Amino acid sequence: MRRRPLPYDANLARRHIAKRDPVMREIVRRVGPYALEVRGRPYESLLRAILYQQLAGPAAAAIERRFMAIFGGIPTPGALLSVTDDALRAAGVSRQKAGYMRSLAEHFDSGAISDRELRRAPDDEVIAQVTQVKGVGRWTADMLLLFCLGRPDVLPVGDLGVQNSLRTAYGLDASPSAGEMEALAEPWRPYRSAATWYLWRRGDLVTL
Repeated sequence: MRRRPLPYDANLARRHIAKRDPVMREIVRRVGPYALEVRGRPYESLLRAILYQQLAGPAAAAIERRFMAIFGGIPTPGALLSVTDDALRAAGVSRQKAGYMRSLAEHFDSGAISDRELRRAPDDEVIAQVTQVKGVGRWTADMLLLFCLGRPDVLPVGDLGVQNSLRTAYGLDASPSAGEMEALAEPWRPYRSAATWYLWRRGDLVTL
């Protein structure tokens, strides 16, 4: 998927969260520049998210190659609806995932969801629309907002990496609840996406 420029000022976002929160200031200092990458179209991103659910590493890459080979690339919604379950199963796609993919294709093929409308819709509306698709939950919707649509103020409260990083960075006794995460993140608005990225990167540094 082709990389696109971040649709907001990365330096402004970095300076804002560092200024508003001393804990984030130290994380920003250790991690360095803010470099979240924005890629792809919504339909393509959601299709890949479904394909990769509960998969990782060489097995995931092999299934993706076989899946793409059926269509010669990313299938259109119509092409995906026309392929048989047996063909998808032969590529390594489970029956459950095939159902999720068909649900995605049906929503896009009918026009109930479109790339154009998702790009224009506010965050809450994007979440409401894409979570109508079977197999697409709030976490996947948040990842779409962050990495495909490039929205600046996303806080994925269901992400374990963010939860763990918050717990250790802020010296909490346990992983924070969604409400506790929202409260901690209030000073970061309107750039919670940048803080989320820094919390992920902090987790990477801790585990190195």
